[in-house]
Amino acid sequence: MKINWSYIKIFGLSLVLLGLYAFSNHRNGEKNIKKVNIEFVGNDNLYLTQGMVNKLLIQNYGNLENVSKEKLALNTVEKAIEANDMVKKAQVYLTVDGELTSRIVQRKPIARITGNTNCYLDDEGKRMPLSRNHSARVPIITGKISGDSLEDVYEILKYINEDEFLRKNVIGIHIKDVNNYQLKFRMEQFVVSLGGVDNLEEKFNNFKAFYTKANKDKTLENFTMVSLEFNNQVVCTKI
Repeated sequence: MKINWSYIKIFGLSLVLLGLYAFSNHRNGEKNIKKVNIEFVGNDNLYLTQGMVNKLLIQNYGNLENVSKEKLALNTVEKAIEANDMVKKAQVYLTVDGELTSRIVQRKPIARITGNTNCYLDDEGKRMPLSRNHSARVPIITGKISGDSLEDVYEILKYINEDEFLRKNVIGIHIKDVNNYQLKFRMEQFVVSLGGVDNLEEKFNNFKAFYTKANKDKTLENFTMVSLEFNNQVVCTKI
């Protein structure tokens, strides 16, 4: 029987390569973490500091520098960071030079809830605790706070934040009841009665048309209430 030396050579070379890879992988796992690096992603990095994240990691894992790579489960580190109330998402990975890097996206508040419980409402419609490091300049939510009413308020805020005029001028939302919401404006004394969250685009377009005309006529200060509750109408109550 003729021996095919080419196949034997290829097989032997494959074994050598696998052995080298296993050896390299083992040696790499035995190496220690040289440095812990914390990076915040995005512009809204106001509520959590690098020192706070370092303290969190030390409390959970001790000093991570000089810890063997193979002894550290990266997914558990991610979960520990994401358990912080100010964190939206975390990604943890090891670089080839032994640096443990944590890339963190912080949560973003879009309104502040005041009442029995003071907290923020974030950009995913979830409650978010206040921060000792920074106080966000966002609209204030008052009134009858409930799960249903906050869902509606979240929809109103999403619309407001996509509109430059509304984003600059709306400073508060008062919940009289579910489907009964009022808006407070920065420079005006009147209250805008929005009603429910139906037909928001139509309601706000009607309001902006009214505001433009009343501002031109210098009559904005004459009103105490501007109602958008009725179909395709703006109903005003004068002082």
